[in-house]
Amino acid sequence: MAAYDKTDLERRMAGAVEALKSDLAGLRTGRASTALLDPVMVTVYGSSMPLNQVATVSAPEPRMLSVQVWDKSNVGPTDKAIRSAGLGLNPIVDGQTLRLPIPDLTEERRKELAKLAGQYAEKARIAVRNVRRDGMDSLKVDEKKGVFGEDERKRHETEVQKLTDSIIAELDATATAKEKEILGK
Repeated sequence: MAAYDKTDLERRMAGAVEALKSDLAGLRTGRASTALLDPVMVTVYGSSMPLNQVATVSAPEPRMLSVQVWDKSNVGPTDKAIRSAGLGLNPIVDGQTLRLPIPDLTEERRKELAKLAGQYAEKARIAVRNVRRDGMDSLKVDEKKGVFGEDERKRHETEVQKLTDSIIAELDATATAKEKEILGK
């Protein structure tokens, strides 16, 4: 059986694009969005879990997020997780509710967020390159097994490289658009 599967490579590379879009959705541009808190992981009950599994997140006002923690004992860890997430948000604790006012974006904060968007994009590019490497390795394994010859392997390698180039171009376009949105250009 052949180890090379082009549809699997396409699926995995598309997954990197979706992961980048999800990460970039969490970067704020001055308005409250519940997606802003998606990357926050809270350590409760001896394990780390996403914020939406310990609380309800809502945006009651354009410049305010509200986090309703379900278990009163989780308020402290949730507050700590939001503060340490590097999002520039300082929760105001009100019983089991955390209110998060969204401050105006300063030029310095915009540059930090644009830099973070670039880091997310680089992480996605690395993931795509790892998928490409896996595809190239499986092509070499198939050639050694005699599934196909050297010419066919080279043709498939060209296909994998073209796919990689198109996905990386898509990642770059997505990251550039988000950076422009953050910087207000």
